[in-house]
Order: sequence, then C-alpha cells, then structure tokens
Amino acid sequence: MWRRTYLILLLIRVYFALSPSYLHPDENFQGPEVFAEQVYSYPAHLTWEFTSSQPIRSIFPLWLAYGLPMTFLKWFWSEAGTGSTPPYLIYYVLRGTMFGLSFVLEDWAIHELIASPHNRRQAVVLVASSYVTWTYQTHTFSNSLETLLVAWSLVVIQRILDNRQRSSVVACSILAFTTVAGVFNRITFPAFIALPALQLVPHLLKKPFAFVSLVLSGAFFSFIAVYADTGFYNNARISLRNVFQKPVITPLNNLLYNSDKSNLASHGLHPHYQHFLINAPQLLGPVFLLLVASIFSRSSRSHFSLYNMRAVSALAGALLLSVFPHQEPRFLMPCIPLLLSCFRLPKSRFFLISWIIFNSIMGILMGVYHQGGVIPTQLQIPTVLSRLYTGIDKVPIAGETANVFWWKTYSPPLWLLGDSTKITIKTHDLMGIPGPDMLEKLDKSVMNCADGSVNKQGSINPTILVAPNSATFLDQYIHYSDSKEPNGGNNLTLQLNRLWKYDKHLNLDDMDFGDDGIQTTLHRVLSRRGLNVWLVTRTCD
Repeated sequence: MWRRTYLILLLIRVYFALSPSYLHPDENFQGPEVFAEQVYSYPAHLTWEFTSSQPIRSIFPLWLAYGLPMTFLKWFWSEAGTGSTPPYLIYYVLRGTMFGLSFVLEDWAIHELIASPHNRRQAVVLVASSYVTWTYQTHTFSNSLETLLVAWSLVVIQRILDNRQRSSVVACSILAFTTVAGVFNRITFPAFIALPALQLVPHLLKKPFAFVSLVLSGAFFSFIAVYADTGFYNNARISLRNVFQKPVITPLNNLLYNSDKSNLASHGLHPHYQHFLINAPQLLGPVFLLLVASIFSRSSRSHFSLYNMRAVSALAGALLLSVFPHQEPRFLMPCIPLLLSCFRLPKSRFFLISWIIFNSIMGILMGVYHQGGVIPTQLQIPTVLSRLYTGIDKVPIAGETANVFWWKTYSPPLWLLGDSTKITIKTHDLMGIPGPDMLEKLDKSVMNCADGSVNKQGSINPTILVAPNSATFLDQYIHYSDSKEPNGGNNLTLQLNRLWKYDKHLNLDDMDFGDDGIQTTLHRVLSRRGLNVWLVTRTCD
C-alpha cells in the first residue's frame, strides 16, 4: 500500500516540478540567470550579489547544480540539434534536475537517517506528501541545495558514529565536501549541523587519521571554491598568485553583509518570532500542531524527541535563523524533511484529511498559480513579437527595439528570451509602482503622433505591457475589437490591445485589503486570474 501511495506522490512531484510557478525571483537570479549568460551568452541581469565589490554568492555550488547541466545540454544540443539551445528546454532540464536531486538524494537521506523500517516508510511518505517537497524543493533555490546538503551531512555523521571502530577516512572526506559546499552555498548551513557535528569530537580525538582527513579535505575543497570564485569575479585569467593575493571569499563577504542590520532593512525586517509563529505553520500545516504538542505534552514525546539528531538539527537551525530580522519561509526549508521524519503520525482520519487538504491547496496555489504566468509569458514574448510583425506585414529593421514593460509581477528572467529574435527586446521591470507612474513611462515609450506612422499598431519600436488581469486600473485603457471608438469611448490617449494571455497566474502581492476590503480584494484577485500581454498604442486624430 505504501509503495502505491509513494508512486502517486512521486507523480504529483513530477507534475509540480514541471509547472512554471514562480515562488521568488531568487530561484532564477541567483543561479540559472548567471550561467545562462556564461554558457549560452543569453541576455541576463546580474543582481547586486554578483556585481558588488564584495560579492556574496559563490559560483562553486551553483556551477555543480546549474552550470554543469547547462554545459552538458549545450554540448548535447550542438551534437544532436541545430542553432542555440531553446530557453524552454534549459528551463525544464533544470527543473528536472532539481526533481531528480529531490527524488534521489532527499528520499534516500530519509531512508538512511531512520533505522526502523516501519517508521522509515511512514517518514518517506510524509515528506513526499508535503507541498514543500512538491514545490520549493523542485525549484532552483539555493535553499533547495542547502536542504540536500544538510540531510546528507547528517547521514555521513550518523555513518561515522555507527562505525566508531573505524577511522572512516572516506566518510570524513565526504563530510568535508558537503560542509564546504553547504557553507559556500549559504552561510546559514552551519546552524543546522553544528550541534550534531559535536558528537564527532570524541571520535576525531581517538582517530587522528579521521581528523586529518576532515581537515585536509576541507582545506582542499575550500581552496577549489575560493579559486573558482576568484576567477569568476576578477574576470581575468586565474592564477595561484591571484588566489593568494586577492582571494574572493564569498561566505565571509556574506557574513559581513548580513551582520549589518541596515543592509537587511533593505530586504524587509521581520519580528524574531516570524519563523516560529508564521513561517513554520505555513510550511508544516497540521504537523505544526504536533510539534507544539510534543513540546508541551509528555504523552506526545514519543513522536518527537530532542534526543533525535534530526530534531536537534532542525530546531537549532530555526533558532539561529530567528536571530536575524530578515526571515522568509524558504529559509526554513532544511527543517521540513527533518521535522516530518521525526513524527509517528496519529491514527486520526481528521488529521489525514486536514493534511491532504492543506497540501492540496498550498500545492496548487504555490506550485501552479503563484506568479505562474511570468515564466510562460517571458518564453512567449519573442513569438508574440514575431506574430505582431507578421500581422502588420513588416520585417524588423536593424536597431529596432521592442520595449517590454512588466508591471505588478515578479522580475522576469531575461535569459528566457534567448537569442531567437531579430529585434532587440528591452525589458523594463516596473515592479509595483503606482498606476499613474506606470502610464508616464508608457507614454514616453510610445511614439508621438507627429513622429511617425504609429497608427500601424506598433510598426516602429513597439511598446508592450505585461500586467496581471487583476490590475483593474488598466480597464479604462483597453481597446475592444467590437468598439468603434478608441478605449470604448473614453477620451484617453493610450490604448491597450491584448496580444496574448496566460490564465494560470495569481498576483498575491497585489492585495489592497486596506483600500478595498478583504472580500472585494479576494474576489478581484481570484476571479480575475491571468497575465496579459498588451500592445500599447496612441490614438491620433
């Protein structure tokens, strides 16, 4: 029975892994965007983490996760295909890679960490049925990589402790690699393994070869990471002299940056209880109640124990992360499989139903609809422009530019545009600026009536607006095909002509509860799902 259940959950994980929801800009701009430029020379926007004089993101773990699959795909496509590798193929290969890592490494780690076959099966199914596993873990987050590295560090620690009579030289070398990769991936990594790793101190004191293996391997992998980062950020031919004279140590830069509260303020400050009272319930759902009960009720301690290495790792990590005032739910991702594997679930139909309902709702919301139109729309933009030019019987001329404005969406990944279009596409990320300010930018982009033949619907440097269907501010500017007057009779200069729409899109960041009320806002956002691509033109007498 459990195998059948696990297979069904595996298929669900595949579905969400290949669904183009967009949980946070970091899943693109802190990984794929960087290597799409390096490997394919596709357009890219490098964020401040990579362009600062003191860069805080290491290339070492990111290249293993994203650069390596991209490089292999480029080689394979050059052997089997023609032209450049399509961006959509790269995107889905990376999602497939994250699914494979989750399926193999995460589930395998749960098998390794739990000795009892019965508890192991239950834990694997529970982790596999979590929407966090379906969505967050299959996206290209550094947090997803951190989850795997934490889990396998605990596996290696447990293997060393289970074989105390042996030096475990190889295991110590593997632990050194996961630790170095974890630290260079995210500086929060030590918070999760510091306490479990203390159990190794007696073993390392008794087995000097194990200690030497751990130190030398750690030094070797650290050198490789610093070497890679120094070469990448210096944009010069790397040499040992450069590494020793001007090393780029990204974890140190990251630690110094995040130690300054004024820096964190630019990303948003949260109360210190945010992780425990808001983020954890959002990720764990009904299991969060079991966690609370295990702390305050003696009868429930059989489900969860502070003597459990997985529980200690998760709680210690969450406590240390709570010290920093910038707290997002995905920061707790390494805790989720560890905590879920600690519980023997109650035999309650109510709990089972509540768990299924919670993960179904959150899975569909976060895995399908959350900013779900950004990726498909960005992939479609070159095709939309091509059809636009075909419709007006015009071939783009050299130097012609299409200005694409994105409003009230997450930042679109530029690399998804690829290099398949002859026209230059200039992307403008307007984020959530007020409507009048957005119109002012559109007005400056659209040709004036005296400057050219603008009545031919964007025949010269077209202006495109991408905005959610829930943005009612735009309704007054929409031009309907059955209307004989511009803008349905409104006396407005600009008009919008819809070129394309993606239906599975929700903009949860556009909740104006204070102005519109809860019911009106929810009705607007939920009933008007979708992301529209508009051609912006000017009406001329």
